[in-house]
Amino acid sequence: MKTILVVDDEFDILTVWRLLLERHGYTVLTASNGAVALEQIRRTRPDIIVSDCMMPVMSGLQLCAALYADPELRDIPIILCSAAADIPVQPNPSIEYARKPIAFDALLAMLKRMSV
Repeated sequence: MKTILVVDDEFDILTVWRLLLERHGYTVLTASNGAVALEQIRRTRPDIIVSDCMMPVMSGLQLCAALYADPELRDIPIILCSAAADIPVQPNPSIEYARKPIAFDALLAMLKRMSV
């Protein structure tokens, strides 16, 4: 069973995505910002991360930078989501970008394409 970490500061998104992903057979961890996510990742390494871009405390961009700076974590695939039209491109080639709101079917397709 694959483990996905969903990172978003909106409780409703965390709840809905967790429930839907669990129904599709995934183990789902959640975090409300990048700092909490980083702690979670160091405790339990997920197979993939789905993260919002703009969050308080530590943004999705800062989380991606912290993961890329750590050789043991930089290869975790990430789906970075944002409502903004332009997300600054990150140096990590393991990042895919998605525009919010993202349909659940589109998210599932991205997860399957990224071999999770």
